Amino acid sequence: MTSKRWTLLVSGLVQGVYYRASATTRATELGLTGYARNLSDGRVEIVAEGTQVQLERLKAWCCDGPPAARVDDIDVEEAAATGEYPDFGIRH
Repeated sequence: MTSKRWTLLVSGLVQGVYYRASATTRATELGLTGYARNLSDGRVEIVAEGTQVQLERLKAWCCDGPPAARVDDIDVEEAAATGEYPDFGIRH
C-alpha cells in the first residue's frame, strides 16, 4: 500500500491535557511514523505517515482525543510520504 503524509492541525482545548502524549501512543499503536507538537497559537500539530486506513483511524481518534481534551476543529493537509521519520514521537 502507498504511504501518505497527513498534517493534522487540531484546535480546541488540546494543550495541557496530555493530547500530544496520547496521540503519540495511538499513532504508535497504529504503526504510524511522525510527530506531535504544541504550536504557539494553542493548537496541536500532528504529522503522520502511513497508509490511508491508518491515517483515517488516527484522525478518528483525534476527533475526541484524551478524556480532558475538547476538540473544536481539525484541518488536514495531505502530501506524499517522505519516509524521514523512524518512529512516532513528541517534538518540543
